[in-house]
Amino acid sequence: MTRLSVNINKVATLRNARGGNNPDLIAVAKDCERFGAQGITVHPRPDERHIRYDDVLLLADVVTTEFNIEGYPDKRFLELIEKVKPAQATLVPDPPDVLTSNAGWDTEKNHEFLKETITGIKQLGIRVSIFVEPNLPSIEGAAAVGTNNIELYTEAYASNYKEGREQAIAPYVESANRGKELGLGINAGHDLDLNNLEYLKEMIPFLDEVSIGHALICDALYLGLENTIQLYLRELN
Repeated sequence: MTRLSVNINKVATLRNARGGNNPDLIAVAKDCERFGAQGITVHPRPDERHIRYDDVLLLADVVTTEFNIEGYPDKRFLELIEKVKPAQATLVPDPPDVLTSNAGWDTEKNHEFLKETITGIKQLGIRVSIFVEPNLPSIEGAAAVGTNNIELYTEAYASNYKEGREQAIAPYVESANRGKELGLGINAGHDLDLNNLEYLKEMIPFLDEVSIGHALICDALYLGLENTIQLYLRELN
């Protein structure tokens, strides 16, 4: 089974647009789990434009499935995950002002930094995943720094899916197979939706987890949150 982790950043964006607590982020997270999601993902950024650091602390008390915290591993992020101890920490190379994650780690250039950081996080009993591009040097570099999992950055797959899905998926299949050979767990995320998710799972059947936020929340506006989560689960399994 491939786990569906719902990224609730966009729910926080909507709440923050008007202040107050509508929609209630904590209630939405609990509902996502109740409707079948096997995980909750958040990505607190330094400017707190969507998920706030206080949200993470509150969510830690109520999330009963896998709690996945994404972020650039600066001092504040590392202190946060040490306090919360989520099931998984997903490390991304984003600078503070980037709109959304838009690149994977250069695992060779950042070898020493990643290795030291990952070692420290694993000592806390937290599974580590790192965001990577679908190419063999990145995958082999990820194994060399000691991460448990990789998260394949799927923007290129999603963007090229309609033009030719076989060509679009090819580097992801190669990368996932190599990662599996090296003992890595395989996650995926970014721009996955109801149009392209089933084929991704078909071609990489051993996917551990997908993290989906923007498309899923947009679909929920039309289809309802419970129905949407069930539709995504159906595409995966």
